[in-house]
Amino acid sequence: MSTETNEATSMKREIGLLDATLLVAGSMIGSGIFIVSADITRNVGSAGWLIVVWLITGFMTLTAALSYGELSGMYPKAGGQYVYLKEAYNPLVGFLYGWSFFAVIQTGTIAAVGVAFSKFLAYLVPQVSEDLVVFSLGSFKISPAQLVSIAIIVLLTYINTKGVKSGKMIQTTFTLTKLASLFGLIIFGFIMMKPEVWHANWSDAWNIHKLNTDGSFTAYTSVAALGAIAGSMVGSIFSSDAWNNVTFVAGEMENPKRNIGLSLFLGTLIVTIIYVSANLMYTAVLPLHDIATADKDRVAVAASHVIFGNVGTIIIALMIMVSTFGCNNGLILAGARVYYSMAKDGLFFKKTGDLNKFAVPEFGLWIQCIVASLLCLSGKYGDLLDMISFVVVIFYVLTIFSIFILRKKRPDIERPYKAFGYPVLPILYILMGLAFCGLLIVYKPQYTWPGLIIVLIGLPIYYLMKVNVKEKQLTE
Repeated sequence: MSTETNEATSMKREIGLLDATLLVAGSMIGSGIFIVSADITRNVGSAGWLIVVWLITGFMTLTAALSYGELSGMYPKAGGQYVYLKEAYNPLVGFLYGWSFFAVIQTGTIAAVGVAFSKFLAYLVPQVSEDLVVFSLGSFKISPAQLVSIAIIVLLTYINTKGVKSGKMIQTTFTLTKLASLFGLIIFGFIMMKPEVWHANWSDAWNIHKLNTDGSFTAYTSVAALGAIAGSMVGSIFSSDAWNNVTFVAGEMENPKRNIGLSLFLGTLIVTIIYVSANLMYTAVLPLHDIATADKDRVAVAASHVIFGNVGTIIIALMIMVSTFGCNNGLILAGARVYYSMAKDGLFFKKTGDLNKFAVPEFGLWIQCIVASLLCLSGKYGDLLDMISFVVVIFYVLTIFSIFILRKKRPDIERPYKAFGYPVLPILYILMGLAFCGLLIVYKPQYTWPGLIIVLIGLPIYYLMKVNVKEKQLTE
């Protein structure tokens, strides 16, 4: 009989289809949809291409989600994408993904979303502004916004250490609230639309060019236009990322073979419809120049001011606070399950593979919290996320290609769900993903090499861990 009374031996299956769908949608919708359309508009310079960028991103996300359904049915256990890459390729590829995920993909996103919460809280409580300084040491400064973001991350981490049911409840409540709020904003936007603005924005909708802040524009060559689209998609892909987080909690889902694939499809479809509709609404109430030059890129604030008047700023601030709070809860809840699976394979801190008495990987949650908090303090999370988009898409491409590998390598495994549109849609995603990455290498190299360096740092760490595992096996 075990003497360990303070630890669970297995995870509890307490996440249903609705919870999983809302985890997908809630993890995707943070602050990006309220902000990144400004930069996209500056890059493409037209309403038509603004919508095309979001449609391409939505199509890629839906295609990837439909493809992941097959993998999730084959391996319905905690760890998700890490497990798929490990099984299709080898433990090294899986580890490099897990390492990148821990070093910046998940933790950097948590930090960015936390600071976004603080920035919009500052609309209502100016004392927490990012422009104020609480502590400084030379050029290093800490603002109230950074402290609030860390407090939110710590609070949500603590709540999630008390069991998946607590985190699930917050996720469901906040995601339903923000979905209703976003639909409300979009509907009111179309009710208050300005026909003259809509007509002006769509009268020359397909002329792609760089829109300068002074109202002038710079024409592209046809090849450079492709680079502009790829550069624009850095923002839309970041806004649409984290949809795969639901695969990390497969070990806690009811009927995961069915519900993971279905929740991936439903969640990404809902978010894609919202994102495209929100951008159509922006073009119905704001001149293109105003979208491109919105103060601090806060397009939704400018649109809300047109729709609701002066109270619009307060409405949008509250919406984004609800959105980012729920988003961070989903990211925090799901992230630690990857480290848990890596630890079980001897590729992460051993303690990360333990469950507390509430059947959650508490140590993994806290080390994720520490790294995300440090990134909040560094102020470099935004730069890192721009740079990591390249790596994120590379890993998505590798994961979707693993469907082809596993159909040859493991034809014997039960596949309760097969990738929709196979092989056409998965191949199309792979080609689009590679085109996106190739264009970034050529036209936005600053978005590529730093992310690759972060991945490559994982190589020596992997081999050190492998040596440690072998040494322990020899001494046992």
